[in-house]
Amino acid sequence: MKIAHREIGPTHPPLVIAEIGINHGGDVEVAKTMVRMAAEAGAECVKHQTHFVDDEMTDEAKSVFPPNADVSIWEVMRRNSLSETDELSLKQYTESLGLIYLSTPFSRKAADFLDSIGVPAFKIGSGEADNTPLIRHIVKFGKPVILSTGMQSIESIARSVNILRESGVPFALLECTNLYPSPPEIVSLKGVSELKEAFPDAIVGFSDHSIGPTMALASVALGACILERHYTDNRYRSGPDISCSMDPAELRFLVDRSREIHTALNNPKQRTEAEEPVYRFARASIVADRDLKEGHVIGEADIWARRPGTGAIAGYEFEKVVGRKLLRPVSRNTQLDWSDLEMSGT
Repeated sequence: MKIAHREIGPTHPPLVIAEIGINHGGDVEVAKTMVRMAAEAGAECVKHQTHFVDDEMTDEAKSVFPPNADVSIWEVMRRNSLSETDELSLKQYTESLGLIYLSTPFSRKAADFLDSIGVPAFKIGSGEADNTPLIRHIVKFGKPVILSTGMQSIESIARSVNILRESGVPFALLECTNLYPSPPEIVSLKGVSELKEAFPDAIVGFSDHSIGPTMALASVALGACILERHYTDNRYRSGPDISCSMDPAELRFLVDRSREIHTALNNPKQRTEAEEPVYRFARASIVADRDLKEGHVIGEADIWARRPGTGAIAGYEFEKVVGRKLLRPVSRNTQLDWSDLEMSGT
């Protein structure tokens, strides 16, 4: 999967998406400050949310209050949305810093607008993960799709995955838990593995709403190729998503540590060249465990394995030495050599 210039997959470091979302409070200059600080922290990609409230919701939303807000969901989005002009300005500023700009459309109008300004891919949030009319609309643009799967099961997400498959667009699925913040008691790291198993043709990642970087980093070890977390320039701002947002220092930590984990994840189980000097002293060699005479037939009680590993006979070859006749006398703790032993009868 490729978004803009960035290749995404198991052989590449995880793409960390800093989700500004609505943390800017509707102020484009605040949003630009967040983007600048994300760039300085090493981010490759920032994500916004595109809300055109009149096309996104009905009047019933004015009486629905989300758990993490003290006003209706209609009012939350009305206060925190950017105008089309401001969002275009934010996208241009983001790209001027070399970052990838993504946004989540919450309506058909928002999807049309994002396509018109040239976003390289679409992010679909968990709330729209089973909004099949919107997903069908988005895939018509022919761009890669990242789909969060919070509040869904493997069975229920299959409908949307089939739409993505049939469209032919590259797609990624993100394991997600939609409680802000999410305690570890309900976060599913196992979901990363289950998504990989159920949908082997998908890139799999992790959209994290927990506190701290632990869960996101753990998901990398399970094969997550995309990490998404809410992001803010500082945690002293007010807003429904601030409690589970990372600041620039934590963003830097997540980027650097996730790359380290990815590097280690792809190293095969073997003795490396760098370990060879350690192996030479840490390994055991077969030595005489008592003074032995020439012609003595070696028994188990006559030898032992001791450091360093500079001897000719390694400790794991203990059984090959037992039963052989000594061709010379040796004293206790002398490293044995194959030339010390009679080779007939082996």
